[in-house]
Amino acid sequence: MEDFKKFLGKYCGAIIGVIVAIVILATRLYDLIIGVIVILLGAFIGNYVQQNKEDVKTKLKTWIDKM
Repeated sequence: MEDFKKFLGKYCGAIIGVIVAIVILATRLYDLIIGVIVILLGAFIGNYVQQNKEDVKTKLKTWIDKM
């Protein structure tokens, strides 16, 4: 019994992570999660480009010239 408590204490986070992953896969919530991540990533990139227009222009120009 003591070994089982040690096991749970050591791997509790992994067990919870597996349970959460199974629930997400079973309910197809991953479609929603991926959508939210894509929206947040797009917002972050858009904000970065807006705040650093000149830097982004020069980086894009050098990247296109290398191609």
